[in-house]
Amino acid sequence: MPTGVALRDVREQLFDAAERILLQDGPSALTSRAVTTEAGCAKGVLHRHFADFDAFLAELVLDRIARIDHQAAALRASAGTGTVVGNLSDALTDVFGTVAVAIVSLVTFRDELRARLRQTRPTGVPLLAEATAMIAAYLGAEREQGRIVAAADVDVLAPTLIGAGHLLFADRKGAPPEAGAVSRVVTTVIDGVLTT
Repeated sequence: MPTGVALRDVREQLFDAAERILLQDGPSALTSRAVTTEAGCAKGVLHRHFADFDAFLAELVLDRIARIDHQAAALRASAGTGTVVGNLSDALTDVFGTVAVAIVSLVTFRDELRARLRQTRPTGVPLLAEATAMIAAYLGAEREQGRIVAAADVDVLAPTLIGAGHLLFADRKGAPPEAGAVSRVVTTVIDGVLTT
């Protein structure tokens, strides 16, 4: 007699379950049993698809990094359209309004996960480093469009925006910041480099 629920996309279902746990209870509550219970499947399902729990977590982080790569292409394509402040505010909200803050906490919380991620990402905090690169590429494109000054140091502005965005969204138990708060931070950081 079969047990459990049929899983269509096992990896994505397990990743989504892990995200829900991270958002609700934080990294300390994230165990293989908690993930499979949340996903509605047997514990063995996770171990059938991943070598161990840290391999699962590393794949979760890498999957979420891939999502930032997709966001980066869309953000860069938006250069020259809308407003720079609006585009950056939306990008920060897209990055940090999801599970990114919880993922950063997870990477910080688990030494073995950090060690595995260092094998392919030797510098920076995974996810934050990619988000910073996304913002820097966008600012570079806006500089080419002439919407920010040629002397703008995008390699300083990008981590400043990511750090400020991370702090704005860091309280996962509270309500996310209002759009106006995000916009004020972005405006304060880039006001001196806008040409319009």
